[in-house]
Amino acid sequence: MARRAGLVELAEAAGVSLSTVDRCLNGREQVSATARARILAAAVRLGHPAALRLGVSTPATLPEVRFGVVLHKQGQEFYKAFADELKRAVAQLQGVRGRLVLEFAASQAPSEMAGMLRSMAGRCDVLAATAVNHPEVTSAVEYLKSQNLRVFSLLSDFGQGLRAGYLGLNNLKVGRTAGWITSLAAKGPGKVLLYVGGHRFHGHELRETGFRSYLREMAPQIEVLETVVNLETRALTYETTLAALNRHADLRGVFVTGGGMEGAIAALRGARAPGEVVLCVSELTPDSRAGLVEGLVTMVTATPLEKLCSELFQHMVTTVQQEGQVPDIGQIFLAPNLHFPESI
Repeated sequence: MARRAGLVELAEAAGVSLSTVDRCLNGREQVSATARARILAAAVRLGHPAALRLGVSTPATLPEVRFGVVLHKQGQEFYKAFADELKRAVAQLQGVRGRLVLEFAASQAPSEMAGMLRSMAGRCDVLAATAVNHPEVTSAVEYLKSQNLRVFSLLSDFGQGLRAGYLGLNNLKVGRTAGWITSLAAKGPGKVLLYVGGHRFHGHELRETGFRSYLREMAPQIEVLETVVNLETRALTYETTLAALNRHADLRGVFVTGGGMEGAIAALRGARAPGEVVLCVSELTPDSRAGLVEGLVTMVTATPLEKLCSELFQHMVTTVQQEGQVPDIGQIFLAPNLHFPESI
């Protein structure tokens, strides 16, 4: 049986001293309203009996926090799974009554995303989004900050210097890892095809940089072809992969930094034997799992969505409770889940 959290754990979770917790619970001296609120939130989150002593009896008495989230492409399997995990994480929050305000962008157009971000003002208390790194998006983040609505960037960073923080993978390392596995698994010298969803995705740009730099340094016998923008679509990825396979008999690998991997898997399925071409893709979906099982996919780099959503909401709650006085958290890098054919 797990040990119940004590006063030391409660103080650490609330970010206050043990003596402050003692004064708050026993009424020995005056404790500020801010400190009391932080102790109360931590007590509820930990399930500590101090929550009852501080007056919490039912969820209805907890403060409501409206969590705004804007994601890309509602129809993609990854974003469906992301949305489901966000809903679960909000439902499991303790210390607040969370309400998720979830929207999806239909395209990667900076103007559309900027407009969606601006439209969230007044509809939520704190905001997180996946977005391209573009001046229009940066301007929207700056506007929201002026309205006391802080924005967190997810998966691919944007609005640096204005956003409240970034949560996701270390995309430079993801690219280098893909380069490493490509150098190990490639069957001889040759060429490699590289896809990005768009040149404005900061995360894709970092993955490309890591991939190219690793192979340039450690496997110069492998030539990375001109980067292809696939707009994260299956059809375009399929057509360009098939064309590359027909044009380059020595095509040794394909790296899809973002979406659209289904097209690369389908092209390889009909044109090459399993394992003949190294294929590195992002996120574990029904398609990438099937590709691993068939031996067509060499490695999948997946975002730990449960961990991401849990950390995201913790930081969002802190930002709201401390009324914008929380400094920029910088970049929080989560360890990726790596999947290989033999690990499925």
